[in-house]
Amino acid sequence: MILQKLKTNQSLYLLTVIENFGSSPGRQGFKMVVAKDGWMNGSIGGGVMEFNIVELAKNLLQEATAPIFLKRQIHRGSKVDGSGMICSGEQTIVFHPLNQNHLTLVQTIIETLENQQKGILHLSSHEIKFETEKQTVQYMHKIKSKEEWFFKEQLNYKECIYIIGAGHVGLATSKLFSELGYEVHIFDNRPNLNTFEQNKTAHHKYIVDYENIANCIPNNESVYIAIMTHNFKDDRLALTKLIRKKYKFLGVLGSKAKLKTMFDVLQKKGFTEAELSKIHAPIGLPIYSQTPYEIAVSIAAQIIQIKNQP
Repeated sequence: MILQKLKTNQSLYLLTVIENFGSSPGRQGFKMVVAKDGWMNGSIGGGVMEFNIVELAKNLLQEATAPIFLKRQIHRGSKVDGSGMICSGEQTIVFHPLNQNHLTLVQTIIETLENQQKGILHLSSHEIKFETEKQTVQYMHKIKSKEEWFFKEQLNYKECIYIIGAGHVGLATSKLFSELGYEVHIFDNRPNLNTFEQNKTAHHKYIVDYENIANCIPNNESVYIAIMTHNFKDDRLALTKLIRKKYKFLGVLGSKAKLKTMFDVLQKKGFTEAELSKIHAPIGLPIYSQTPYEIAVSIAAQIIQIKNQP
């Protein structure tokens, strides 16, 4: 629809939340498009704030040249930059006009999305562009002033989870995270494992020696790892290979008694309490999970909680 509007010489505003704090209804990456004729799509948080921003965009589109600018919104009843909302928090929205000069840009972005390829949408105080490159995080931004700022978003970005152990819990966890939009990698060291073969939702499946597991997972602070092999020895082996790497999340499935024994062994092998304290064990929120899918839900809830924390 955006492309059709531009082809008919209809000007639009792309509204993007590039920063947010606290209980802001609009989160980083939220987008909305507003056309000169009143058509709109998407959301930057809703409510009276969004209504007022849309009205501002429609009015500016009536001008000969719509400006590029950012607008801060404070949701605390503030008189300066106040949004009219009282939910607390703040967000910063950038206004980028789109016109026929952006036809090629928009067409390239559409083709990239349709082909499941990745690229960087780059917004700044003076231009909008699209680059066929990658970054390790979904969003990057910096606001020096109202006149100097940038925002970069990797399109088709997916959080990555690496599941070590392809048994029944691994199968359920793989399915749930795939449905949540994660890129799922699953590993096991047992050839011809039935639950490994049954797994049709993981994007990548590997049979590996856990001695080499660290070579299979990028040392990246945006990575989530869940260890759930079929025995104590393999859990411990995988953990020793990964514990000193930098990841967003590293968790191990198991009972408190099993994990206490494992941690005692690891301390004797020279791993410090500080290193062990970074491991989420037992993995998952304590919701008294019983079945593989309930355990998968508890793991997903914990990872989402960590991913979304301010």
